[in-house]
Amino acid sequence: MAAESIPHQIINSVAPIRVCDNGGWTDTWFAKHGAIFNIGVYPYVEVQIDVMPRSARQQRVVLNAENFGDRYAVFPRREQHEWIRHPLLEAAIDLMGVPNELAVEISIHSQAPAGCSTGTSASVTVALIGALDLLTPGRRTPLEVAYAAHRIETEMLHQQSGIQDQLCAAYGGINYIEMFDYPYAAVSQILAPNDIWWELERRLCLIFLGKSHSSSAVHEMVIRTLEDAGPENPKLETLRQMARASRDAVYAGDFAALGQAMADNTEAQRALHPDLVSAEADQIMRLAREYGALGCKVNGAGGDGGSITILTGPLMSAKRAMLRAIEETNPLFQNIPLYLSRYGLRVWRREGQSA
Repeated sequence: MAAESIPHQIINSVAPIRVCDNGGWTDTWFAKHGAIFNIGVYPYVEVQIDVMPRSARQQRVVLNAENFGDRYAVFPRREQHEWIRHPLLEAAIDLMGVPNELAVEISIHSQAPAGCSTGTSASVTVALIGALDLLTPGRRTPLEVAYAAHRIETEMLHQQSGIQDQLCAAYGGINYIEMFDYPYAAVSQILAPNDIWWELERRLCLIFLGKSHSSSAVHEMVIRTLEDAGPENPKLETLRQMARASRDAVYAGDFAALGQAMADNTEAQRALHPDLVSAEADQIMRLAREYGALGCKVNGAGGDGGSITILTGPLMSAKRAMLRAIEETNPLFQNIPLYLSRYGLRVWRREGQSA
């Protein structure tokens, strides 16, 4: 390999995904104010940038979206915004920019399945912004990174997006988020004692339903209904209350109360539209209750596909039996091992290719 082609710097970043988002739907523009509880977990998303002199290669910016098998040249398009294959990633590169004297190859990988309803796209954007931020002087705070990621989805790509996923990816941990005036919010991290943290980590399960979640006509219908009803709609207030109940339960180490809040939140989602809780989700939740689970939460906005967070009872043997039963029920159902993330976005660099 020619000396000039050797990367003179390698930038790494990782960010957690999000589960158990009680109070979701209240972190939106139509809710205007909200309360959200969520938990940052691994498996995380990771970004690595090989940085080299501009003279080292003909293509100045190369994007390698590993999960999709896509590797291609990206050229910043600040004026026409014509996306090639992955608008979210390309928009983040456009927003942050790459210094003219540098050439980069940006590799992105997620250990969570695509469309898992765990805020993965927001985590990818947060990790990518954090990594690109190291290419120029000055550092963005976690809050600034989260809001930049949110603006990419809402302003550059004109998509519907709440704020909680980006904040969880940036901060990690167990969060209680108070949105006082969309999109502005305060993040309070719940600093649980180790015994509560470890027990919560041991009891939580993430079940992928085997097919990707995507926004649908059902979501658009719900948004129109909530927009017309206004921010004080009792259905939104019920969801806000579930976030508060979840926060209080973790502080108290009351797993039964947290499980109840998860179950009540799922029913509050169903009240917005019955199709937000799919038949497959109901099947998994029935099985979980048979094995003593304390609560289940349909992750994200709900709907077809996606995933479910389950809070089990105290017996590990019952948890293992439950997971076997779920995966035997449908070959598409998949248990995704998770670990609570004490950290949010993490970014670091290594000089050159030395070990």
